[in-house]
Amino acid sequence: MPSPAYLRVAMLIASLWWSAHASAAAQSLVDVYQEALASDPVLASAGSANQAAQEVIEQAKAGYRPSVNFTAGANANRTDLKIVGSQAPFPGGRNNYEAYQAQLQARQPLFRKEVLERIDQSKVQVSIADKQYHLAQQNLMLRTTQAYFEVLLAQDRNMLITAQKEAIQRQLQQAKANFEVGTTTITDVNEAQARYDLIVAQELAALNDIDIAKRSLQAITGKLPERLASVREDIQISPSLKPMQEWQEVAHASNLNIQIQQETVQVNEKDIEIARAGHYPTVDAVANYQDSYANGGQYGFGADLKSASIGVEVSVPLYQGGAVNSRVRQAAYNRQKALDDLQNVMRQTTLETQRAYLNLNTSIAQVKALEQALKSSQSQLDSTKLGYEVGIRTSVDVLNAQQQYYSANRDLLQARYNYLVNIIRLKTASGIVSEADLQDIDQQLAKR
Repeated sequence: MPSPAYLRVAMLIASLWWSAHASAAAQSLVDVYQEALASDPVLASAGSANQAAQEVIEQAKAGYRPSVNFTAGANANRTDLKIVGSQAPFPGGRNNYEAYQAQLQARQPLFRKEVLERIDQSKVQVSIADKQYHLAQQNLMLRTTQAYFEVLLAQDRNMLITAQKEAIQRQLQQAKANFEVGTTTITDVNEAQARYDLIVAQELAALNDIDIAKRSLQAITGKLPERLASVREDIQISPSLKPMQEWQEVAHASNLNIQIQQETVQVNEKDIEIARAGHYPTVDAVANYQDSYANGGQYGFGADLKSASIGVEVSVPLYQGGAVNSRVRQAAYNRQKALDDLQNVMRQTTLETQRAYLNLNTSIAQVKALEQALKSSQSQLDSTKLGYEVGIRTSVDVLNAQQQYYSANRDLLQARYNYLVNIIRLKTASGIVSEADLQDIDQQLAKR
């Protein structure tokens, strides 16, 4: 037998452990989102892509900055010169000699139409990259919200199944006791046993769903959630929404997918100008310095030469086989494709906004209807239990009433979660979702 002192220590440790865990505040949606900001690999990838895109402007501007090149070489030579005619001023014969040369060239572009267009284009490309990163942040808010409430829904389903299992178990025990004293038939026992066996299987599936939902959230935050704040019983449901047309107007003005595609059209328009720049001349200022030395030559003597030059170089393209015109046509077709894609994105955004609006509007109505349905199911269950006690209802009636009550409870919880998630879905589709919206949802959560 353990000593009393050992038992007291064990009880103290257990008490401290329970107090520490019971007093810890549950994680709110914003808490989980902050973890996602720090650990989500999708957002991290978007951030790296954004940083890489910022270099496009520097690369474009480099086309109008000076370039300096240095070349040098050394070679050994062997010549065999035969003089034809007797009046040649140089002797013939074989000569072996070495030569060295070095050249430094600096070039400053003065006019390059293509580079000017690329600089303007690069600014639009960076703007697209910034919007793509912001879009990844918005999508992270939606993904985190969905995963968060998937965990809560799985936990609540398991809780309801456990409560239903206990109720069915009590009904089974009562049916067995009544059968033993002869006040009921074996049918009631078999019905209760079948319901109990089924709920045990559902409980196993519910536990698996909890594990899957938690690991889905872990894939975003990098941490397995321990305790999440649940939705308050007195959740505040918005009585109505602004008209759908207003939400669509907001989406057309603020949705980042539309803005990204609009700027993609601008990029393709710049591609046309870049292609047309192939017809324009280029003007560069060029400076050269050359130093060459040879200790011999094919005529028998060497040279030590140093030269410098500075000037302007103009290059005028006259004919390039039709390649420039072909590139212009290709860029024009790509611009038309971008315009077609813009129409598609606008229609898809309108559809997503309409779908999110209708889902949210339905969620509002469902929560109100299911709250009333739960009250009705509770009244029906109480009446059925009373009828069973006085002998006018069977145990099957009680089991059916219990099933309806727990189904209504489950549907109400899911409708509340759908309502909160659909708020974020609608604002994401409209392009106006922000962390403040997550904070508003946190006000609907019970953190302890």
